[in-house]
Amino acid sequence: MRLVFAGTPEVALPALRTLIESDHDVVAVVTRPDAPAGRGRHLVRSPIGALADEHGIEVLTPEKAGDPAFLARLVELAPDCCPVVAYGAILPTRTLAIPVHGWVNLHFSVLPAWRGAAPVQAAVRHGDDITGATTFRIVKELDAGPVFGVVTEKIRDRDTAGELLTRLSEAGAELLLSTVDGIATGTLRAVDQPDDGVTYAAKVTVDDARVDFTSPAVAVDRLVRSVTPEPGAWAVFRDDRVKLGPVLPTHDVPETLAPGAILVDRKRVLVGTATDPVQLGDVQAPGKRRMAATDWARGSRIEAGERWT
Repeated sequence: MRLVFAGTPEVALPALRTLIESDHDVVAVVTRPDAPAGRGRHLVRSPIGALADEHGIEVLTPEKAGDPAFLARLVELAPDCCPVVAYGAILPTRTLAIPVHGWVNLHFSVLPAWRGAAPVQAAVRHGDDITGATTFRIVKELDAGPVFGVVTEKIRDRDTAGELLTRLSEAGAELLLSTVDGIATGTLRAVDQPDDGVTYAAKVTVDDARVDFTSPAVAVDRLVRSVTPEPGAWAVFRDDRVKLGPVLPTHDVPETLAPGAILVDRKRVLVGTATDPVQLGDVQAPGKRRMAATDWARGSRIEAGERWT
C-alpha cells in the first residue's frame, strides 16, 4: 500500500523504520514543523523528519493538519493508509477522510485504558501491572476508534516511563506493520472498543512532576519513575529546584524520618515520607551536573534539621 506516515519524536522511529523496510511504499512523512533547540536556538528537524530525509522521503510540516496546502498535497499523494505514531497534533475530519483506509494510530496502552497524551506515564504512576500498545482507526473522539490489534507488556518493578516506552515502541512497530499488512490483504477488521474501562491520561506538566514527600513512599517512587526522563522529577531544597532521578523505598532505617527530612550516611541519602523513607538516586542541582546523591550531599554540607519542601 501507499503510506503517508505521521509522527514526530524518537519513540516513533522504530515504527517508521519498520514500515520503510517493509513491502509497503512510504511516499511521504508528516511531522511537526522544525523547532528551535540548543543554546543557539537553531531550527532542528524532528527525529521523524530527519529519518525521512535520510531515506529521500518527502517531508510535510504543516502548522496545522487542516491547512489547505497540506490537504491538497495529501490528496495528490493518494495514500491508501496513514499510520500515526505520536504525531502531536489534532487531525480534523476533512483530513481523516482522505486516505482510503483511514489513519491508523499506534497508541501505547491497552485501550480503552489510558486514552490521551501520556498513557505510559499514567500506567507507571498508578502502579499498573500490565500495559501494552494498540492500533486503532482514528475518529473524531480522542483515542476512541475501533481497534485492529493489541500487544501487552509487563511493567517491571523498577521501570521508568522511558524504559517502558522504549520496549513498547519496538513491540508496537511490529504490531503496526502487521496491522497495515492485514488492512492491505483485507484479512483484518477493526472492533469497537468496549464502553467500560475508559480512563484518561492527560499530558504531564513540569508542575505535575514535583515530588511531594508527604505522600507514601510507594507513591513517591511511582511518581519519580513515571516522569523519568521527561519532564523529570524535582523537589525544592534551600529554595532551589533540584532534579531527582529514581528513588528506592527502603525499610531498614534505625530512626523515624519526618516527611522531607534528610538522613545522610556514608553510602546513601534517605528522605522521609508519609511511610518508609526513600533512598535518593541521582541528584542535579541548578547549574550542576547530575551526580550520585551521596556526592551531592557531601558538597551541599547538609545541616541537621534541613529538609526537602
